[in-house]
Amino acid sequence: MKRIGLVMLAGIIIAGSIGAYLFFKPHRDVQATNAFAELKVAELVSEFTADAGKANAKYLASDGNSKVLIVEGRVSKISDNQNGEKVIVLKAEGAKVGVIATFTKATTANTLSIKPGDIVKIKGAITAGNRYDADLDLYEHAILVQSDIVK
Repeated sequence: MKRIGLVMLAGIIIAGSIGAYLFFKPHRDVQATNAFAELKVAELVSEFTADAGKANAKYLASDGNSKVLIVEGRVSKISDNQNGEKVIVLKAEGAKVGVIATFTKATTANTLSIKPGDIVKIKGAITAGNRYDADLDLYEHAILVQSDIVK
């Protein structure tokens, strides 16, 4: 009975240690990271449209450290998410799909002078490529997170 109790206690301590390590692990500073590539929104969209598997291998990583990109495009829409952070959609002229960039609380202030129609460069970590969902008959934008305006 004591052995079972000791094994359970050891398991709890190990699980707690792993949880604490992951919780207190420093977050990735996307803006301090060098960009992997700088491209126009139409180029990024066409790469994922032409061959999603190849584009996923090029830009996305399963460990959560996907590539940091600088994407240039025309602002199609600006909104706020449920956390009060700005969300900007970049699209090429006449395109159905583009890139959606979510800013952090710290970088949201840099978007205040941006308006729809402006051409901007945004730096962020890509977490998903654009795709077409046939079940919903809906185009989904590529996603950049921890974004900021490049000046």
